[in-house]
Amino acid sequence: MPQILLENPLSVPDDEWQLRCDLAACYRLFVKFGWTDLIFTHLSVRVPGNLEHYLVNPYGLLFHEITASNLIKVDFKGNVISGDYPYNEAGHAIHSSILKARPDINSVLHSHTRAGMAVSCMKEGLLPLTQHAGEVRELVCYHEYGVADVDPEECRRLGEDMLKNKWLMIMHNHGLLSAGRTIAEAFYYLYVLENACKVQIDVMTSGYEIILPSETSLAQLAEYSKPPADGPGDFVTRSWGSLIRMLDQEQPSYRD
Repeated sequence: MPQILLENPLSVPDDEWQLRCDLAACYRLFVKFGWTDLIFTHLSVRVPGNLEHYLVNPYGLLFHEITASNLIKVDFKGNVISGDYPYNEAGHAIHSSILKARPDINSVLHSHTRAGMAVSCMKEGLLPLTQHAGEVRELVCYHEYGVADVDPEECRRLGEDMLKNKWLMIMHNHGLLSAGRTIAEAFYYLYVLENACKVQIDVMTSGYEIILPSETSLAQLAEYSKPPADGPGDFVTRSWGSLIRMLDQEQPSYRD
């Protein structure tokens, strides 16, 4: 799908403006899918041409208010490079820690959904109950709870726990986190994990005996679903393109 570059009121490079539009779209999709938590949680993307700068939401705005032009640019030291708002301190701690530790990652999404928080409280973690769960099970790592914005050690552990071959994190007693080489990839993995968590809660509360896939089938699915080495899979970019078309029809103001 061709990129749509509308008016660029900030006069930033075209690649940065496109990422601003994509990240603003991602915030609107969080609203669409019911993944918001008032003004809390945060989604980021690395700025092209500078590994230590990233875009994130203005702290205090609801996600449906976020646009391409009101996103703020922050560096790893916590300086606001551009924008008229502050940032969430915990958000800065989490996103800068992951982006520092994983130079191959460009986007990080963090959620506090009901299902994600519920599974984050379970010692068993994500169970291989569904195809969705099996698709991402090998991509998930876990992180013991800590308060990122007041504990430098917590930031160090966050970076260490996001291992090289992992793209999702279940943060114990907290929520979910996804990462990707693109915003589309991070969104896709979070979508799959969120659905897997929802079904896990449904199944565990149903009272019925659980059926698990065979280990052979799970291994085949994990191999089939492994992220391509050369970039996001075609199904990821096609899915994202369909979501962008929906937003352009329903609420194109995200591009403002």
